[in-house]
Amino acid sequence: MYNIPENVVGCVEFDPWLKPYAQVLSERRFLADKFSYDIRHATPNGEEQSLSKFARDSYKSYGLHADPTTKEIHYKEWAPSAHRAFLIGEFNDWNESSHELTNKDQFGNFTITLPPNANGDYAIPHDSKIKIMFQQEDGTKLYRIPAWITRATQPTKEDAKKYGPIYEARFWNPTEKYQFKNQRPKFNEKNDSLRIYEAHIGISSPEPKVATYKEFTQNVLPRIKYLGYDAIQLMAIMEHAYYASFGYQVTNFFAISSRFGTPEDLKELIDTAHGMGILVLLDVVHSHASKNVQDGLNMFDGSDHQYFHSLSSGRGEHPLWDSRLFNYGSFEVQRFLLANLAFYIDTYQFDGFRFDGVTSMLYLHHGVGAGGAFSGDYDEYLSKERSGVDHEALAYLMLANDLVHELLPQSAVTIAEDVSGYPTLCLPRNMGGAGFDYRLAMALPDMWIKLLKEKSDDQWDMGHIIHTLTNRRYGEKVVAYAESHDQALVGDKTLAFWLMDAAMYTDMTVLKPPSIVIDRGIALHKMIRLITHALGGEAYLNFEGNEFGHPEWLDFPNVNNGESYHYARRQFNLVDDKLLRYKFLNDFDRTMQLTEQKYQWLNTPQAYVSLKHEVDKVIAFERNGLLFVFNFHPNESFTNYRIGVDQAGTYQVVLNSDREDLGGQNRIDENTEYYTTDLEWNNRRNFIEIYIPSRVALVFALKK
Repeated sequence: MYNIPENVVGCVEFDPWLKPYAQVLSERRFLADKFSYDIRHATPNGEEQSLSKFARDSYKSYGLHADPTTKEIHYKEWAPSAHRAFLIGEFNDWNESSHELTNKDQFGNFTITLPPNANGDYAIPHDSKIKIMFQQEDGTKLYRIPAWITRATQPTKEDAKKYGPIYEARFWNPTEKYQFKNQRPKFNEKNDSLRIYEAHIGISSPEPKVATYKEFTQNVLPRIKYLGYDAIQLMAIMEHAYYASFGYQVTNFFAISSRFGTPEDLKELIDTAHGMGILVLLDVVHSHASKNVQDGLNMFDGSDHQYFHSLSSGRGEHPLWDSRLFNYGSFEVQRFLLANLAFYIDTYQFDGFRFDGVTSMLYLHHGVGAGGAFSGDYDEYLSKERSGVDHEALAYLMLANDLVHELLPQSAVTIAEDVSGYPTLCLPRNMGGAGFDYRLAMALPDMWIKLLKEKSDDQWDMGHIIHTLTNRRYGEKVVAYAESHDQALVGDKTLAFWLMDAAMYTDMTVLKPPSIVIDRGIALHKMIRLITHALGGEAYLNFEGNEFGHPEWLDFPNVNNGESYHYARRQFNLVDDKLLRYKFLNDFDRTMQLTEQKYQWLNTPQAYVSLKHEVDKVIAFERNGLLFVFNFHPNESFTNYRIGVDQAGTYQVVLNSDREDLGGQNRIDENTEYYTTDLEWNNRRNFIEIYIPSRVALVFALKK
C-alpha cells in the first residue's frame, strides 16, 4: 500500500503508475507551493497578494518609468554586489557623477527619481541612449545596460568601430503610444483546436535582408489567415545581440528585437493578428541567457552569481550552449522571470508562451550525455537516485504556469519544449502536475527526417510510423509537427528538399509534366503532413514557408558564409508564381487546416488505428467520427479495398490529396458515396470498400 499525499492525489488517480512516486511528486509540488507562498506574502504589511500583482508591480517598479502627470522618471535597479550606481547617458552628456542612484536597501536595490527639466519636460528625451555605471568598492567602474530596459539597439557602424559592437540601451517613451483596438481571441483549451504557424520576423521576406514587424503585418499575416491557422508562434522576439543565434541567446529580456522595428510596430502586429482571430504566442527563453557582459545580464553587478548559479558551483554554465544558467531558487530571479512573462502579456498582448529549453531546465544534466537518454521509464524522471531533476527549475515552471493562467484565464496557452517526456508536465497544477497545456512532440520530425535519409519508400515500417505518432502520455496534450525551424537549420534541410532535392530548381514548373521525383515528393509531402496533423497530437505546428515546400535550408549571416542573407529568408515569391507547383502544396495545407477547422480532429481523444498493413503500406484510423486512409505504397493502387469503420452509415470524401488542383492525379471521384456493410472488419463493426491509389491520403466523413 502506498500513502498518497493529498497534494498529488489528482495526478495519481489519473495515472496509477505514479503511485510508487507519489512522495517525490508531492515534494516537488510542495517546493513550488512554498515559492508561491513566499511570493504572495512578500508585502510590507504581510497581507497576501496574487502572483499577478507581484509580477505586475515588479515590472512597473523596476527599470525606468516615466510619470505622465509629474513628468518625473523613476529608476530602480537590483545590483547587490555593486557599491555605488550612476545613471549616465546623452541626457547628461555621459556625466558619471551627476545622477547617482541612492538609497541602496537591504536587498541591494538602487533608486533615483529624475525631476522634469527646466522646460517642464522629461529629463531624458525619448529614444536617447543611457547606461547604468556601477562603481565597486575598489573604484572599478562597470558599464551596463539596465537589466529591465525595454529598448536596446545595435550601434551605428561608426560607433561600432569606435566602441565595439555593444548594444545600446535607449529610454523608450514615445509621445504617442500604440493603442490596441481589438480584443484578444478567446481560446478554450478543452475544446478549441490549436493550429500554430511558427514564424521568425527577420526571415519573413523573399529579399536577402532583415524583414520588419510592419512588413510581417502587411505581407505575412494575411497569408497565415488565408491558410486557416489560428495561432502564431513568434521566435527571436526577445532582444539578442547575435542574429545567428536564432534568438536563443537573449541579452535583454524586456526589450524586443530592434532589428525588426519598434515596440509600437510589434504591438500593431499583434493587434492586427487579434483582429483576424489569431492568437499570438511568444517563444520565451527562460532556460538560459547570453554570456554577454556589457550588454547582457552576465556579471551584471560584478558578481557571477546575481541572476545565475555561480561558476564555481558547476551549475552556472550550459555545457553545450556556451550560456549562463539561472538560479531559479533565488527570490529575485523568480521576480525577474515572472515579471517578464507578465510584461509581455500586458504590454504586447501576447496570449501565451512556448517555453524554450524545458528539458535543459528540468534536469541537472540538461538532457546532455547519458543522462539525456530517456526511455520512458518513470525512474528516469521520478527516482530520487536516478532522475537528476532540478527541483527549483521545475518549481519555477509551475509558478510560471500559475501566473500565465491567472493573467489569461480565457485564452492562455503554454507549451513546453521538452524531449524527455517528463510525466505530469502537462497535467494541471491543482492535480499535482506542472501545469503546461501542451508539450512539443519532438520525436515526430526526427522520425520523418530519419526515414527520408535512411530508408527507401518500400522499406517504410507502417507499425513504426504509427507507434511514433501515437506514443504519448495519456491525458497530456502534445503539439504535433512534421518539421520546425530545427530541421531546416544549416547542416540539414527541409522535408521538401529531402524529398525532391535539386529537382526543385528545374522541375517545379507546371509547363511540363512533373518528373518522377517531383510527383513522389509532392505526394509524400502532403501525406506526411496530414498523417502527422491527424494522428500525432492534440495541436499542430508548421514552420513558416514549409506549408508550400520551401526548398533548401536556413543559415543566418555569419563569418562562415560571408555574412550572406541568401538562406535567411522565406521565398514567398515561389508560392505566388502560378507557373510553379509550390502553389499546390500551399493550397493543400490550406485545405487541411480548413477541413480540421470544420470537422475538428485535433484536441479530441486519440485515434483508433484499425489497419497498418506492412505489405500494402496502407494505414487506416478513425478520430472524432472521421475515417483517415493512407496508401504509402510507391506503385500499388487498390480497388475495392476493405476498410473497417465503427459507425454505420454513408461516407463521403471530405479531403483528397489526389485532387488535381492540389498537385495530384485526380484519380478519385469525390461524388462517390460509400455505404457501410454490417460485417466486422479489423475489429470494427462495419466496413466500406474504397479505391485508394498509390501515394494518396483520403479523409471520409459521415454524410449528413
